[in-house]
Amino acid sequence: MEKKVLLEVKNLVTEFRTEDQIVKAVNNISFTLHKGETIGIVGESGSGKSVTSLSVMQLIPNPPGRIASGEIIFHSKTKGSVDLTKLSEKEMRAFRGNEIAMIFQEPMTSLNPVFTCGDQVMEAIMLHQKISKQEAKTKTIELFKEVQLPRPETIFDTYPHQISGGQKQRVMIAMAMSCNPSLLIADEPTTALDVTVQKTILELMQKLQQEHEMGLMFITHDLGVIAELADKVVVMYKGKIVEQGNVMDIFSNPQHPYTKGLLACRPPLNRRLHKLPTVSDFMRVEADGTVTESDKSVKEVTDNLVVTAEERETHLKDIYKQQPVLQIKNVKTYFPINKGIFAKSTEYVKAVDDVSFDVYPGETLGLVGESGCGKTTLGRTILRLIEPTDGEIIYDGKNIADLSAKELREIRKHMQIIFQDPYSSLNPRITIGEAIMEPMKVHGILGSDKERKERVIELLNRVNMPAEHFYRYPHEFSGGQRQRICIARALALNPQFIICDESVSALDVSVQAQVLNLLNELKKEFKFTYIFISHDLSVVKFMSDRMVVMNKGKIEEMGYADDIYANPQTEYTRNLISAIPKGELEDIQRSIDIKKEKRAALA
Repeated sequence: MEKKVLLEVKNLVTEFRTEDQIVKAVNNISFTLHKGETIGIVGESGSGKSVTSLSVMQLIPNPPGRIASGEIIFHSKTKGSVDLTKLSEKEMRAFRGNEIAMIFQEPMTSLNPVFTCGDQVMEAIMLHQKISKQEAKTKTIELFKEVQLPRPETIFDTYPHQISGGQKQRVMIAMAMSCNPSLLIADEPTTALDVTVQKTILELMQKLQQEHEMGLMFITHDLGVIAELADKVVVMYKGKIVEQGNVMDIFSNPQHPYTKGLLACRPPLNRRLHKLPTVSDFMRVEADGTVTESDKSVKEVTDNLVVTAEERETHLKDIYKQQPVLQIKNVKTYFPINKGIFAKSTEYVKAVDDVSFDVYPGETLGLVGESGCGKTTLGRTILRLIEPTDGEIIYDGKNIADLSAKELREIRKHMQIIFQDPYSSLNPRITIGEAIMEPMKVHGILGSDKERKERVIELLNRVNMPAEHFYRYPHEFSGGQRQRICIARALALNPQFIICDESVSALDVSVQAQVLNLLNELKKEFKFTYIFISHDLSVVKFMSDRMVVMNKGKIEEMGYADDIYANPQTEYTRNLISAIPKGELEDIQRSIDIKKEKRAALA
């Protein structure tokens, strides 16, 4: 049976006016979405994918942005075919949230912190439906059950900051589903989530889509997610669609060099590479902006990067014949649960619970697990950014847990951290040059500001950023550039030991590949030792020599990264590995077959 067309985007141009030029963020794009179908829009930051979704919702801020030309034809349940670009703000409000709903990337910034989760979903329902407050409350709790939130009645009365990221995203999905929309737009809804939480959110969205026969526009930079979710794929690059087609065609036979590059950037799970390929390995951008394909195929590029079994064995032997640089012995970090202002704490959250392991010079040790497993708390406890409750942290022969503030400051020169969110770890009021110089001044490194500035420019060059960026502010950079700035700042003190805490989790696959390669290059050049913390097991496997899997504050299992992936010993690790969206052709075919069966059953 022929599916009904739900959305037609025709020759859409969305532009933004700056002081000296007009930027076409979306440049003459066209695609069609049918009822009950999922279209995946994929590309790097700045490719125009989010601007496309905001154009459909008519949420482009004007000024500086505007839809310059084109049509967005929405086939409404009640009003027939409507060109959304021709509607006034008041007319658009009847569609927005009602027939067209959107889930944004960051649920914490989309939810109002001063209202309970239940009140916010009720407000959305009562805005579009003529029902009483009690009926709206009943419907909200039913929606919370439908999106599989635990204790729906309790979560109705909780505030956004009191629930996890995955639960916040479920509240956003409940809000989006509250008026039974025909079209759901999901803009990077799983980017910051653990693989297991991501998997359940994606399964939930598919289930809701099939039950309600919605059209789903799913925007992401993760091709693994697109592979298992989408029916059709649209690949965007610099505001234009460079390739589109059904999901199997795009993955089995990509035509455009940019698509080939995106597919090759993901850390492979079946073999170990010296470095990850990047988009620039597969395409050349000419001076006039045209893209040409490089001489080498994806297979040629990746085959040249493979680490042999002999190389791997030699590398591991060299690392583990040394004495450990860091010893974690029975470390505990407990947080008291306060029952009231004057009540004495009798219960504790055991964030890190009797953890022990060694780290060797030149090693990258991966710490992996779901949110709340204790990996970030452990990383911060090692540096005493959080005070340990018990145990020993022996670095270079000294127990960090026993050091005075003065002794701790001295040892911090040698131990640095790169945080997950580079924007919140940079001061927005000072230039990035000053931000990198600041720790050098604190520790009295080099004799004058002139020498320090020269050192900062050297570091910027080392992380592939030009010297003139010294005088710019954090808001003037992309996420990937800000992460490079934080890496340069960590290098400023010439440390020997660095903790990377989810330092690539919010980056596009292509930018992520560049940053991971950079971290590995710097490790070789400066002889670093890393603890690499991430919820993304494919990234940890690529980066790590050994891996520690954490669950509920304890070590679930520990061993060589390749061995754990090939032969996980616990059910928890097996679940983590099975939740990774792999984007393999057999997985895509299986997903297509399952969708066909479900659609046939519903028909």
